[in-house]
Amino acid sequence: MGGEEAQPSRRRRAEQCWGRNGAGKWWPPARLCPALGPPPRGFRWLWRRRPRGGRKMATAAAGALGLLWGWLWNERFWLPQNVSWADLEKPGDDYGYPRARHILSVFPLAAGIFSVRLLFERFIAKPCALHVGIQDSGPYQAQSNAILEKVFLSITKYPDEKRLEGLSKQLDWDVRKIQCWFRHRRNQDKPPTLTKFCESMWRFTFYLCIFCYGIRFLWSTPWFWDTRQCWHSYPYQPLTSGLYYYYTMELAFYWSLMFSQFTDIKRKDFLIMFVHHLATIGLITFSYINNMVRVGTLVMCLHDASDFLLEAAKLANYAKYQRLCDTFFVIFSAVFVVTRLGIYPFWILNTTLFESWEIIGPYPSWWLFNGLLLILQVLHVIWSYLIARIAFKALIRGKVSKDDRSDVESSSEEEDMSSTKSPCGSSSSNGANRVNGHMGGNYWAEE
Repeated sequence: MGGEEAQPSRRRRAEQCWGRNGAGKWWPPARLCPALGPPPRGFRWLWRRRPRGGRKMATAAAGALGLLWGWLWNERFWLPQNVSWADLEKPGDDYGYPRARHILSVFPLAAGIFSVRLLFERFIAKPCALHVGIQDSGPYQAQSNAILEKVFLSITKYPDEKRLEGLSKQLDWDVRKIQCWFRHRRNQDKPPTLTKFCESMWRFTFYLCIFCYGIRFLWSTPWFWDTRQCWHSYPYQPLTSGLYYYYTMELAFYWSLMFSQFTDIKRKDFLIMFVHHLATIGLITFSYINNMVRVGTLVMCLHDASDFLLEAAKLANYAKYQRLCDTFFVIFSAVFVVTRLGIYPFWILNTTLFESWEIIGPYPSWWLFNGLLLILQVLHVIWSYLIARIAFKALIRGKVSKDDRSDVESSSEEEDMSSTKSPCGSSSSNGANRVNGHMGGNYWAEE
């Protein structure tokens, strides 16, 4: 009996592990599924049974992959005429010529940067935040109420007047008190200012350091003073150690931002910034593989020039130094407009479009690279308009106002400081918090 019961068990195991193909034959062979191991004793014949044409299908799939791989690395797309990948295999000075496999070293470096960030935020940024008076505590906790909590979680976080009146009659609460409860409850889910301060301080530190390194490195390069040097002897331009470190650090940092974005504070512009990081990684990687690293260093340094100023303005805002925040933001706006609408089109695009056309001529990847840079210029125009609008309000009203991309509302603690009339600490509709002696917005546009 034991033997008779064991036989169906072995067959069921075979069916579960290998299954049947459309022709009713066992598939796949164990060599294609090594994790499953060989079939049970008495079913070794399964190894020899496979669908007809399986070998031809595998050959066809391998051929298709080969064609795709060859198309992906087509020399006529990536390189100028009369240049092949074999020509770039010859050893050059220092690090030789850029290779696609060099990109793989970025991933462990990105993990290392993320680890350094965690240590930095805990042992450096957090003590600095506490020193400037940022409290290590979450927002004001809303009063426990089962009815309001159910409405908040299952119906709406922003009740209209009709619903507020209904809840007021049901709870015998004042409408203003219910509005205050919903505001406190929304703020309860928001990240504390301390967390945002630490994130901004990390980005400020990195942007400032990499910008200083970029200026120091480019100062001694010939293409910083004469952009035509970006194309002389192209693509036979070997890497130097400083150029390689500059590129890998920038690329690794943006990869770390790409992954940490899922653990950082969730903002309304999450998808936009995700696409921004992805496009930045694509541009840096593309220019490295195509050996357009000289002009790539100019583009990276130009963009880093304003980033640390924006993070400095955020730090001042979180620390409630509103005048300093306004000053940094106006300086950031001026630098952003000058670099993105002045230097970028008349210096960077001039050399990538006209000087390179004259020296090396166009080819497929040249068109793609310049197309991406032109799309970036369109984004510069849009962002400059938004930033100039905010800076204009800061100059006219004496504050940096909150715009549509702000990630949090006014905190209840700050409202308690600014109002004495309302029992829940909210100010009137035309009121605002006063910080450092003048009107100041609590939170403003995130980058």
